[in-house]
Amino acid sequence: MWSGYFQVTSLDEAAGLLAEHGDKARLVAGGTDLLIELERGQRTGVEVVIDISRVADPDATAIRRLDDGRVWLGALVTHNDVVASPLLREVALPLVQASWEVGAPQIRNRATVVGNVVTGSPANDTISPLLALDAAVHLTAASGQRVVPLSAFYTGLRRTVMRPDELVAGVSFAPMGSDARGVFLKLGLRRAQAISVINVTAVVHLAGETVREAAIALGCVAPTVIRVPTAASQAPTPITDVRGPAEYRTEMIAVLVARALRKLMAGTQAEGLPDAPAMLWGDTPHVTLDERTYHAEREAIEMTLNGQVRRFGHGQDKTLLDFLREDAGLTGTKEGCAEGECGACTVFLDGAAVMACMVPAPRAHGADVVTVEHLKQGEHLHPIQSAFVEQGAVQCGYCTPGFLMAGAKLIEEHPQPTTEQIQHSISGNLCRCTGYYKIVEAFRQAAAKRAAERG
Repeated sequence: MWSGYFQVTSLDEAAGLLAEHGDKARLVAGGTDLLIELERGQRTGVEVVIDISRVADPDATAIRRLDDGRVWLGALVTHNDVVASPLLREVALPLVQASWEVGAPQIRNRATVVGNVVTGSPANDTISPLLALDAAVHLTAASGQRVVPLSAFYTGLRRTVMRPDELVAGVSFAPMGSDARGVFLKLGLRRAQAISVINVTAVVHLAGETVREAAIALGCVAPTVIRVPTAASQAPTPITDVRGPAEYRTEMIAVLVARALRKLMAGTQAEGLPDAPAMLWGDTPHVTLDERTYHAEREAIEMTLNGQVRRFGHGQDKTLLDFLREDAGLTGTKEGCAEGECGACTVFLDGAAVMACMVPAPRAHGADVVTVEHLKQGEHLHPIQSAFVEQGAVQCGYCTPGFLMAGAKLIEEHPQPTTEQIQHSISGNLCRCTGYYKIVEAFRQAAAKRAAERG
């Protein structure tokens, strides 16, 4: 998929490489969009990938207030980082709600808000709340920096004002004060892992019971996410696609905007957002690099794999999923969809559950990777494994490794998970055989087993 893969230690290094390689290079942080596009041949001419996911710049992972009162999100802030942020729950509830709607826990552990902004799909959930909050995009290049309002960032469908040598260092936005209420709502074709048919962000600023200012942003109703200047159902010109005809979208814009405004009026805008969500990200801090690495053909990939240091001289141009199966010989990690939707390829990368099909193999260099083969310790099954056997939760078995990995991480994170937390933890794991009742019961039993083992 690429001929060279860099992992850099700073955004300045990344900017230098962009200046050197021009439009033959692409940046990757989470990679959940880029990898699919490369595999499908939708991104042509890419020869060099520059991975910024382990840079040591504090601003890259920061969620903080700036001196001017605005809120900063660095380039590496993931959707799960947003969901977990007390600050953002206080001043940017719609952004938290939108981030919670993105993919599944394994995707939210990798996908970044800035990645959503750069990809620029009108269906990307986090763009509409950022637009409603007057966000700005902070661009950097070897030649200098500039700030562009998000409202002026897009020039068309997936087209932006970015130059080939620029990267987005972060975004900033105006926080909602005590006089403001906001909400994000999404219409999808299923409850989880759904691409928006439409999405709506509504933010109102109140003076007593009077609305003195309002912002409504709509996604998936035009070539770009738009902020509505007039009546919400009259401004957009929706498309017809596989998720719905234009007429349906036009009708549902009015429905969702009205629903959002009713929630704001009633003060129920936070309903449905869990207080203690299942993240599946463990307790490993952000892992950085001491020096830049480069992988081309036969450049060795060295990692800690299932507790042992392993070194491989091949597989540099693959996804981690293909690398584990074909080069490491660990076939417990399954391929079901190869686009981050089925969860069969779930592994732990530096302590966090991720979809291996959405991770470039060279990203594992210097990292800690755990696959389903490592859950069992000697002859002793992990509690989630024995619970699956005893509850009859194993059916055809193809999806089982992914469920086991999600379950193991869940009970590490929440020793006594609620039914809601169990359901959230497997929202990215699909079973094609039948229902999930036995699987949910196995999760409950595994948590009880683990608690008993630990006294």
